[in-house]
Amino acid sequence: MKPVSKILIIAGSDSSGGAGIQADIKTVTALGSYAMSAITAVTAQNTKGVNSIAEINPKEIYNQIVFTSQDIRPDAIKIGMLHSSDVIKSVMKALDLIKVKKIVLDPVMVAKGGTKLIDTKAIQLLKLKLIKKVFMITPNIPEAEILTETEIITVEDMIFAANRLIELGAKNVLIKGGHLKDKIVKDIFVNKKNIKIFNSRRYKTKNTHGTGCTLSSAVTTFISCGKPVKKSCELGIKYVNLAIKSNPNYGKGHGPINHLASFNIDRKFKK
Repeated sequence: MKPVSKILIIAGSDSSGGAGIQADIKTVTALGSYAMSAITAVTAQNTKGVNSIAEINPKEIYNQIVFTSQDIRPDAIKIGMLHSSDVIKSVMKALDLIKVKKIVLDPVMVAKGGTKLIDTKAIQLLKLKLIKKVFMITPNIPEAEILTETEIITVEDMIFAANRLIELGAKNVLIKGGHLKDKIVKDIFVNKKNIKIFNSRRYKTKNTHGTGCTLSSAVTTFISCGKPVKKSCELGIKYVNLAIKSNPNYGKGHGPINHLASFNIDRKFKK
């Protein structure tokens, strides 16, 4: 099987393999594309939490992005953990040079166990500058609350926050609704022309580590193959749901999902 597209992932490493760049690479590969990486930080963590974070020099992050892309040009880019303003500046400089249009930003801010992964200054730079350079942003509810300075309790609040992100310069927004306690998980897609609510069954499991990373990488993969953005979201959500449902139940804390979940694209999604 030959890869159908090439994706550069800019993100932090998760030593336990459930989230971060490991989850991204597994997702891209499982969905049939070729994954490249620019690592922004190295974490020591397991399913119970983060033990330590080692930052990568911003210059080396820039070099990873540029040197890789000059040889193998990515069809799309997925951005995850960017822990400091210097890292964000370095990434933006590299993006300006390589000029890839299909960029999906997952604004990773807090690990599943509660460890903060980005500083306040970096959040402001992401909010005011980086968000305008990407094709899509995929925050969860806590991240959307921080970026929009609003409280999200209902689906209507999610839509309001998504529109606030559009006002800040986002082109497409997918807010992940897993943090609401409803029996049905509602993910909200918004751009200037569309609002779409995706409804999914909630599975009773503690094994959801890496769902956000996985979803953004899945959406990036489908976008990179030329699928419309709304359909890419729908397919990405379907893949993550299958991965949650068939989780391997590893670890004593928040375990990983199953990136090898069998995924068949329905005929209606093929166009």
